[in-house]
Amino acid sequence: MDKIASLLEGLEFGTVQITVHDSQITQIDRLEKHRLPLQSKTSVQSFPNKTKSRPEK
Repeated sequence: MDKIASLLEGLEFGTVQITVHDSQITQIDRLEKHRLPLQSKTSVQSFPNKTKSRPEK
């Protein structure tokens, strides 16, 4: 239980997954997500279109 509690410390967004086999905890995974602040649509730069144009026939 101490290990699970320590994995939860400082976790703002994410998951802690506990895997159990034959009634025993066999694995604990921590997936942390980092959220970026939202930007208004007027301040977001658009990326150039990277699709290749087809040659004309």
